[in-house]
Amino acid sequence: MQSRHKNFIAFFASLLFPFIVFCQVEKAEAEIRDIMEQHEAAGLSVAVVKNNSIIYTHSFGMKDLESNQPLTDDCIFRIASISKSFSATSIMQLVQRKKLSLDDDMSNLMGFPVRHPKYPQTIITLRMVLSHRSGINDSQGYFTLDVINPAKNPDWAKCYNDYEPGTGYMYCNLNFNMVGTIIEKVSGERFDQYVKHHILDPIGVYGGYCVDLLDSSRFVTLYEYDDSLKKLIASPGAYNPRRAEIAGYVMGYSTPVFSPTGGMKISATDLAKYMIMHMNYGNYNGKRIIKKKSAKKMQAVYSDSEGYGFAIMTSANLIPGKIMKGHTGSAYGLYSAMFFEPKEKFGIVVITSGCHAGYTDGFNDVIKKTVNCLYNDLIITGKK
Repeated sequence: MQSRHKNFIAFFASLLFPFIVFCQVEKAEAEIRDIMEQHEAAGLSVAVVKNNSIIYTHSFGMKDLESNQPLTDDCIFRIASISKSFSATSIMQLVQRKKLSLDDDMSNLMGFPVRHPKYPQTIITLRMVLSHRSGINDSQGYFTLDVINPAKNPDWAKCYNDYEPGTGYMYCNLNFNMVGTIIEKVSGERFDQYVKHHILDPIGVYGGYCVDLLDSSRFVTLYEYDDSLKKLIASPGAYNPRRAEIAGYVMGYSTPVFSPTGGMKISATDLAKYMIMHMNYGNYNGKRIIKKKSAKKMQAVYSDSEGYGFAIMTSANLIPGKIMKGHTGSAYGLYSAMFFEPKEKFGIVVITSGCHAGYTDGFNDVIKKTVNCLYNDLIITGKK
């Protein structure tokens, strides 16, 4: 009798579970709409991974405010600095193939001197560049390698901070535009094509760095909030095809045209698939993109106060009580986040095309609130 009673409860619970999940989804979506309204967000796409599977995707708001087009899950965003992880993943593939070493001298890799003027005897390594411990900064810009090339810029020395390379941390976009150049030099493939052939295609996702090789009808308009006008203003530069620069492209030098530091265009759903690969230490559905050892090097912490690895950061400030791995992005008004918990096998992707928001604990408010909403409503609650 007792056994039959337990079976009945289990059967009833199995019938009730889908309803609980439905209610939690409804609750999450209502909360997200409130967050968007509070912060005047234009559009927002999310993807939730639980137990190694994508359990939820949804898009809210507008793809384009002017034409009143709704945002859908197949729309693609320029995701900004999360792009760096694709560059770092590519480097780890080449290290595995023994095409280069993390301790290689950047001067040798770049083909021109990459040396701190005050510490010329200190070798700046690829490892330092990947972890933002190179001592290099963005003060001269980062859209061309000319800024740090002594033969091209008389102010090249301003690209270096006062401290010795390897002894301090400064987040630097130029670091990763150089990383993209190295991928090109070592592999013999144009940077955007290398990433497509060795990361995107094997995982089976749609995206890329070259605007003209993507379906422009899927691009989400990005908006920056203008404080003086108190409204969102479109940022057309986000998808600048840079055709003139590409027409005169020099392999192994023009690479910043594609912005290895921030130029990936991809949907939230496909970014979640890529995230699953990193959550599983380089493995996606039986397809190994990088070795487990390489993935762990990317997720390690090389700067304690910042929690930065190789384009994967570690944060205890995003979800209370959880140590998350991932990266954020912000450019042209867009804010993005891709964070996962590799032991518990859950992760969340959130991308907003523009909003009026501040920061809490180092995270954009829309991103942080939405991540926690999805975690509380879809990861914790309603567990079967």
